[in-house]
Amino acid sequence: MDAAESLVREFCDAWAKLDPDLITEYFAEDGVYHNMPLPPLNGHAAIKEFLVGFLANVTTAEFTIHHLVSDGTVVFTERTDAFTLAGKHGAFPVCGVFEIRDGKIQAWRDYFDMAQVTSFLAGS
Repeated sequence: MDAAESLVREFCDAWAKLDPDLITEYFAEDGVYHNMPLPPLNGHAAIKEFLVGFLANVTTAEFTIHHLVSDGTVVFTERTDAFTLAGKHGAFPVCGVFEIRDGKIQAWRDYFDMAQVTSFLAGS
């Protein structure tokens, strides 16, 4: 297992701790987190602000990696991301692309069905 793959696996596992500071530290200072249906988040401050808000009502988070392929500093994942939010549990298929630079996440792009997430948040 190469360093980029190890970092991504560790990062995905770190979500279970529900710690915005910990998760943010995996990113480069000028890193980008982009949930593709939404505008990108640029830099630690924007990433942390999003994570604090998102994780505020989350009681469990688990990323299950089904497939992972890496090529140097680029890592592709096929995952199921599961969250318990306000007592409701939801699991979502996700494909993610990570670009690693100097041992940090320079860019993370996740592709998923926003309608599925919106339906979950609406309680359907």
